[in-house]
Amino acid sequence: MKDFKKYYIIPAAPHDIYLALTLPATLQAWTGELAEMRAEPGTEFSLWNGSIAGKNLEFETGKKIVQQWYFGEQAEPSIVTLKLHPHELGTSVELRHTNIPDEAYDDMVDGWTNTYFASLREFYEE
Repeated sequence: MKDFKKYYIIPAAPHDIYLALTLPATLQAWTGELAEMRAEPGTEFSLWNGSIAGKNLEFETGKKIVQQWYFGEQAEPSIVTLKLHPHELGTSVELRHTNIPDEAYDDMVDGWTNTYFASLREFYEE
C-alpha cells in the first residue's frame, strides 16, 4: 500500500470548490459523467459513471471532505482527505490519499493530476 499527497491550485473560492465536490449536478457539470453524491457521512458515492466509488466519512462545509474509496477487498481502507485552503489564486486543495494498492498507485496519481483536478481547474478557467 502507498500514500499520495499533493496540493492543487484551483481558480475559485473554497466554498465554490466544496460545492463542486459535493453537489451531484455540479459534479456532473465538471466531470461530464454521471455522479451520485450526498454530503452526509455514511452515504455511498459514485463518480465518473461508476469509475470511482466509495463511502463518505466526514464533511466540514467549505473546508474538508473525507471519503473511503473502494478497491475491492483490502485489509485497510483507502482514505481520501481533501482540505480546502484559501489561496491568492483561489483555493489550494490539499489532497491526501492513503492505502492505495501498489498496482493502482501510478494510475491513481495520474488520474488525480491529469483527470480529476485538471477537469476541475478547466471548469473554473472557462
